[in-house]
Amino acid sequence: MIQEKGFTAIAVEADWPDAYRVNRYVRGISDDPTPAEAIAGFKGFPPWMWRNTDVVNFIGWLRQYNDALPQNGNKVGFYGLDLYSMYTSISEVLTYLDKVDPEAAQRARCRYSCLEHFEEDTKAYGYAAAFDLSESCEKEVVNQLMELQGRIADYAGRDGQVAQDEFFYVEQNARLVKNAEEYYRSMFQGQVLSWNIRDRYMAETLDHLVAHLDKRGNRSKIVVWAHNTHLGYVRATDMGIADKLNVGQLVRDKYGDDAVLVGFTTYTGTVTAASGWGDLPELKQVRPALSDSYEALFHEVGLPQFLLNLRQKNQAVTGLEKSRLERAIGVIYTPETERQSHYFCARLPDQFDAVIHIDDTTGVQPLDRTPPWETTEPPETFPFAV
Repeated sequence: MIQEKGFTAIAVEADWPDAYRVNRYVRGISDDPTPAEAIAGFKGFPPWMWRNTDVVNFIGWLRQYNDALPQNGNKVGFYGLDLYSMYTSISEVLTYLDKVDPEAAQRARCRYSCLEHFEEDTKAYGYAAAFDLSESCEKEVVNQLMELQGRIADYAGRDGQVAQDEFFYVEQNARLVKNAEEYYRSMFQGQVLSWNIRDRYMAETLDHLVAHLDKRGNRSKIVVWAHNTHLGYVRATDMGIADKLNVGQLVRDKYGDDAVLVGFTTYTGTVTAASGWGDLPELKQVRPALSDSYEALFHEVGLPQFLLNLRQKNQAVTGLEKSRLERAIGVIYTPETERQSHYFCARLPDQFDAVIHIDDTTGVQPLDRTPPWETTEPPETFPFAV
């Protein structure tokens, strides 16, 4: 897509400051000597989603690709869309302001001090604020973002494109803090609300990234790399019936046919995932898909992998319009409750514009190899446990 179709950026389901460190590396403006060093910031759960051999190899390739471009070539960037890095983003805002405006840095420290007692447990802040056990920090983080945005002409106009990029980076960190505060405060007010805040933020971050990159004179083309449940059109699934929205819906509604939603399916294989939030990763066997699912139907085709263009109007696509089960495996996989935990109903041609099916998949290899990951591969007798 980068080489043949001219895509200019990668936006991933990862935190903004961690991914921006990679962005600096692939654009040749960081001190990190290797791709492995460049992804050192991905420490929060789940680290293996980005700290794995496939991502390291891709980042190494992307750096070589950018280095080979002409001097005035449009280098491909790497950005994060997620909002879990509230305290890292606070630190980045303060570091920037210490450098360009020490007095503004002091005001920012005063505002952000409202959150400092919860740094070890952001969910504790959400609980305290939601139940009025502690004062909400909403006003403080909003005021900080507004002050920063009010100084855009001064801060971003100092040293050309480099200064504009750095201001955009710090502005997005301040925006992240505002949205993360809202997200953690909403966690105890309902799962749908917190999901919607997160996905709306990721879509808005994408919009801001498009606007920023378009200022360079060429229309940006961005690959968004995230889980299926975030990128498929949610109204075509029973998740949409529960009033959930997602990035795919927001992007398609805004950009129309300029947005192409691509999903991935698999029938069996292995996946690197945890059994619960915060648990260590394991290499788990993916159970063969249920017989009444899209994945089982694709398995019957008999091809190891294929791309299906769902925008085409033909008999194959028409036959997929009836709602079927679809499997979603994320950073957590619990085979023992798979039907309840990982399947939902969807109308595939409305959910995606194209699907890539890989019948037998292989889990990613984490860089941080731990004994549990090494030893929890299923025995040869799986799934019979004999």
